[in-house]
Amino acid sequence: MKRQALVTICSAALVSLVMAFPAAAQQKTAKQCEDEWKTNKAEIQAKKQKKKDFIAECRGQAAATTSPAPAPTAAPAPTAAPAPAPAPAAPPPKATAAKATAAKTTGTPSGANQYASEGDAKSHCSADTVVWVNLGTKVYHFAGSKSYGTTKKGAYMCEKDTGSEGFRAAKNEKHP
Repeated sequence: MKRQALVTICSAALVSLVMAFPAAAQQKTAKQCEDEWKTNKAEIQAKKQKKKDFIAECRGQAAATTSPAPAPTAAPAPTAAPAPAPAPAAPPPKATAAKATAAKTTGTPSGANQYASEGDAKSHCSADTVVWVNLGTKVYHFAGSKSYGTTKKGAYMCEKDTGSEGFRAAKNEKHP
């Protein structure tokens, strides 16, 4: 009986060890995350994510998706199988991406021809340019501008409707 228990424990330890090696090989190092930052710097900064946050998320995602399974406990009977490994936890959502998305979809349309989402505006003005209007300043911005979809009080509109409602184009932006 002692021999069977020893075989079961050794088998469980061996399985645990084998499962841990691929996890360690896939985990990203700080250097790998630094290189990824350098490669995609412009894209990441466009999402308004800071380097420190990106590196932490990069390391955290690799660790979360490749965490090794806990070592199984010794079974009292030789026929008992080790417990299956728990599923890896999903990575936490990006805080900066959520803020950017919320800013673009929480416009406060207060008049006719104003839309809360870019998709609604595009469906209503398929032949016209969709712009983001700042309801406080009465200035509108084109897609690609840093203010497009990011001001606190705003809405999406068709460019042709902006003049009749008293909006003007931003002076520092060119029409796409």
